[in-house]
Amino acid sequence: MSTTEILNLSPKSVWKYFHELTKIPRPTGQMEAVTKYVIDFGASLNLETKQDKVGNVLIKKPASKGYENHPPVIIQSHLDMVPQKNSDVNHDFTKDPIQTHVDGEWLRANSTTLGADNGVGCAMMMAVLEDDMLNHPAIEALFTIDEEVGMNGAFGLEPGFLKGTMMLNLDTEEDGDLCVGCAGGTDVNIFFQFKQDEQIADGDVAFKISLTGLKGGHSGTQIHLGHANANKLMNRFLKDVVSNYEARLASINGGSLRNAIPRESFAVVTIPEQLSDDIIDLAAEYQELFREEFASIEDAISLKAEKTDMPKSLIPVEIQDGLINAVEGCQNGVISMLAEFPDVVESSLNLALVESSNEKIEVNFLVRSSSESRKEWVCSSVESVFSLAGAKVEFDADYPGWQPNASSELLNVMTKLYMSKYGERPNVNVIHAGLECGIIQSRVDHNLDIVSFGPTITGAHSPDEAVHIPAVEKSYDYLLAILEELK
Repeated sequence: MSTTEILNLSPKSVWKYFHELTKIPRPTGQMEAVTKYVIDFGASLNLETKQDKVGNVLIKKPASKGYENHPPVIIQSHLDMVPQKNSDVNHDFTKDPIQTHVDGEWLRANSTTLGADNGVGCAMMMAVLEDDMLNHPAIEALFTIDEEVGMNGAFGLEPGFLKGTMMLNLDTEEDGDLCVGCAGGTDVNIFFQFKQDEQIADGDVAFKISLTGLKGGHSGTQIHLGHANANKLMNRFLKDVVSNYEARLASINGGSLRNAIPRESFAVVTIPEQLSDDIIDLAAEYQELFREEFASIEDAISLKAEKTDMPKSLIPVEIQDGLINAVEGCQNGVISMLAEFPDVVESSLNLALVESSNEKIEVNFLVRSSSESRKEWVCSSVESVFSLAGAKVEFDADYPGWQPNASSELLNVMTKLYMSKYGERPNVNVIHAGLECGIIQSRVDHNLDIVSFGPTITGAHSPDEAVHIPAVEKSYDYLLAILEELK
């Protein structure tokens, strides 16, 4: 869309800053440009601006008249975004701006992630900092880095960096929800090491297997929707091909990010030339099978087998079989639901990545759970399956869940305000996605009362990501009302 179109959306100040953020490449791990932008923004307003050692940026805005005696209020969002695109799109997330367009009441990107998660929250914070006409307590605007992979910004937050006793996190993705708790998580990283097999049978030919067109999505907020996992489907097909069609696996590459449900998977196999037509037919049969099984969920599953150049080497049979059997046999998706919130997932795992390279295969899972003991159990079950297959299993990036505060003063204020403004009770919930709230809470040396909210965002962590334009206006209006109420 043109710059004029996005700048005419309401509230203009929020969309102005979101548009600026879409022009700055900001995938996780590439934070220098966007943190400089935020630091320069704070300096341009003559507000106290500082950056901690890990890279988080804090901008302080003094209280408006009449609010000087209230403790500072923290508002917080993360600067990084998930870089996902469709395979037929030429987009480099390290340098290219996000191209956006309006689709009715929704803002979308052109076949890439939009970055509304959590760029809209950052834009709302910047609009608050810029506006001198607002009524509010002293504000500590915390822009964290590298949330999407490892939550490194929150983990690296320096003790004493924040003074506020209440925090508004702007990373919840459903209008009308007030989130008061979330799941914790652990990365499970699995490695197969081997020496490549260079003995390729005479008369074999090579085929590239391409599984594409899946919806993917956020492995926390959308895991309960039952979206197909490309890694699971690919290995289901490969098991049949290897077991019944004398195929050998040369390479495999499925998924990309730990917190995104994998949408695509690609493999190269060798097969006796006389079975060429069979593998093409089998791929077509599995495509129809997958479409039938996911008929009410997925709408564009594509599985194709096409001849390709002969690989120079193969994955050894014992590694090939161990990988396929372990991926096929391992759990994936929802494991358990919360008893207190029956519609909320308690525990899940996402088979995020299966990738072969020279003499190594890497498999990555993200395990999420509101229960520490269940999180450990799910991790242990994955470890057991892949250890039996001869792989090395490591655990990393463990982060705690955020436990609800039954006596939250902030929640009480926000609930009453929501009811008076909108004539209905907000949906107070716990979400299965990982928020930074519990980690930030553990990094301050005083009690911190936190509630998370935000506008409706659908398809986060996938090229289908979209933000509801009217919900952005409502969320910003609600944010301003909360700040005014806290006196």
